[in-house]
Amino acid sequence: MTLADKTVLVTGANRGLGRALVDEALSRGATRVYAGTRQPLTHPDERVTPLALDVTDAEQIAAAGEAVASLDVLVNNAGLGGYEDFADRAALEQYLAVNLFGPYGVTQALLPRLIESRGAIVNVVSMAALAALPVSPGYSISKAAAFSMTQSLRATLAGQGVHVHAVLAGPVDTDMVRDLPIPKASPSSVAQAIFDGVEKGHDEIFPEPFSQAFADGWNGGTVKALERENAALISAAQNP
Repeated sequence: MTLADKTVLVTGANRGLGRALVDEALSRGATRVYAGTRQPLTHPDERVTPLALDVTDAEQIAAAGEAVASLDVLVNNAGLGGYEDFADRAALEQYLAVNLFGPYGVTQALLPRLIESRGAIVNVVSMAALAALPVSPGYSISKAAAFSMTQSLRATLAGQGVHVHAVLAGPVDTDMVRDLPIPKASPSSVAQAIFDGVEKGHDEIFPEPFSQAFADGWNGGTVKALERENAALISAAQNP
């Protein structure tokens, strides 16, 4: 799917990767980009429509579902990251609220629009979904859950023409890892790679050098093959 003449919604659009995704969608010819943020946003391009959207606020999610009349691409980018102790249950619950139930709720609210357009869902997950970061167990658990949700959505929505993508990103130069002395990809380059992956129809998108090193092994591996086998069970049940 190309973004030219399409309508896109990006959550967490006020800074970092979210802001870069908004700008990249505009550069690819999107006719409207809804920028979902918790804080008021201004953007110089008249194609951008600010949208009050805290992904943990059920009322704001419902209002967004009403406000967006049509939609081709939903990018669930809003997320929470940090460092915590494994014993901190409150931190885990907060991560799950933002990183799992946030995109779940937004997707459910906007799903009728995406089915109408036979559009796409892009869930920005993390390589931590595949291999946990011990310094951030709550984050890792929530991203693994979000990745599993993405696989489930992909299988259940395939028959309705909605493609579901998982972005498995490594270190990106955003607030979460800015102070760590490790190589980091720029948000703009990651945003470009994400939409390249959407246009090419990639299930999993590995958008920067660290994650790209694992792409071939994932796509040709037994876990991906098992996902396809499991998805076939739904197809068989829907078309006996």
